[in-house]
Amino acid sequence: MAPVLFELSEVSLSRGGRQVLDSISARIPVGATAVVGPSGSGKSTLLRLLNRLADPDSGAITYRGRPLGEHDPLELRRQVSLVPQLPALIGGTVGSNLRYAAELAGTEPDLDRDLRLAGLDPGFADRDITALSVGEQQRAMLARSLVQRPSVLLLDEPTSALDETARNAIEATLAELRRELDISMVIVSHDPGQARRLSDWVIRVERGRAVGCGSAAEVLA
Repeated sequence: MAPVLFELSEVSLSRGGRQVLDSISARIPVGATAVVGPSGSGKSTLLRLLNRLADPDSGAITYRGRPLGEHDPLELRRQVSLVPQLPALIGGTVGSNLRYAAELAGTEPDLDRDLRLAGLDPGFADRDITALSVGEQQRAMLARSLVQRPSVLLLDEPTSALDETARNAIEATLAELRRELDISMVIVSHDPGQARRLSDWVIRVERGRAVGCGSAAEVLA
């Protein structure tokens, strides 16, 4: 197993009187991990815990061996960047979105590089976001995360709204990112096939509990 990136120990969280996560214990190694399970099983909530967009009611989470609560949330989110399931671009062009994200992170944007890494032609920098397809919006969101120079990408159902052709293209982009960058990914997916294609390690979640954690070949056998 690769070095541990995140470790969750007996993590629980409730919302509105409903138990969303129930005593989850799991390790997430450096590399590509998929969190799989049916809708409503708590996958997306688990993902949001990893960069402190939510905090657990009980239990402990570490990031690179240090308690997550000791990390400044804003600094953590620059290192551990979430790409949400639904695109959330601000009004304007793709380029203005990337420059805004870079300014927040204190990084120097390289629009051509980051658009290319996200599978977009550099000419997309001048495109208005209202002129983008859903697949192009997903790629623009990915590029916006990349300008912050994160070491971890959290991807929440990155292809759920796409047809098969667009899904295959996004998956190819994510695989290429792993080859080109020293970056880890945690991918939430309801599709075991996608988990096999994109990940080395899998956490299977059902009804808020981790019912499997191990290599993709083992958990998805």
